[in-house]
Amino acid sequence: MFSVVLTLAVLMSLLMAAAWALQRATGSSGWIDTVWSAGVGIGGVVAVFLAAGDGWRRAVVLFLIVVWSLRLAGHIGMRTRGGGEDSRYAKLIAQWGKSAALRLFIFLQIQAVAAFVLVLAIYLAASNGHGFPRGVDGVAVMLCLGALAGEALSDAQLLQFRRTAQARTGVCETGLWRYSRHPNYFFEWLFWCGFPLLAIQEQALSWASVAAPVMMYWLLVHVSGIPPLEDHMLTSRGEKFRALQRRVNAFFPGPRKNEDTP
Repeated sequence: MFSVVLTLAVLMSLLMAAAWALQRATGSSGWIDTVWSAGVGIGGVVAVFLAAGDGWRRAVVLFLIVVWSLRLAGHIGMRTRGGGEDSRYAKLIAQWGKSAALRLFIFLQIQAVAAFVLVLAIYLAASNGHGFPRGVDGVAVMLCLGALAGEALSDAQLLQFRRTAQARTGVCETGLWRYSRHPNYFFEWLFWCGFPLLAIQEQALSWASVAAPVMMYWLLVHVSGIPPLEDHMLTSRGEKFRALQRRVNAFFPGPRKNEDTP
């Protein structure tokens, strides 16, 4: 077990070092999240092949993580190739000044730790020896597939909005974006909620898989997801985005509020 954990940890560290090198070579920080998404997928595939769980369970886990990684890495990669710079990284690099190279490398190694937590959850899910499917497995698979579909749909709706003239000064409130300011983040978190359901068994270590959705919620809602993105939107959209904040939930989808609702 220790050798597997060490292998996965080193792999994630090396992949994020490659993301750092790619950013330094191209000057485009958008490739960082592309490599991170692909890296979690690569680590997940390695984790499944190192696991010794039920064969059908391993196949399902492999399918889920490959589809997740290809979709997300492809989406971010196409956006980056189209010239879109990630405002979060651009702001950090500007703040770091002359020490940007070193501090970015350290920052990306912290991201490697986050990637390792996800890959560990994949390994634990694939290591579950119970025959597939149990009743809870069906719930997990439906949860993951629904989350994949929801995130893909919300990304497509945002892309369609960005192609309109309104996108230059307005905010997206079409489709799923009417009920959450960040539906893509919500569905991303929901996807990882499925892996503890696939992983948890009699062995106490299997409960470590719960760290994946807990960590993703904390990162998306409180650290690197919503806070820097909304700071950017407040700067670029001003009162229009403040009005959106008053009437639409930040993360969990819910009914829209009236403008005068406290």
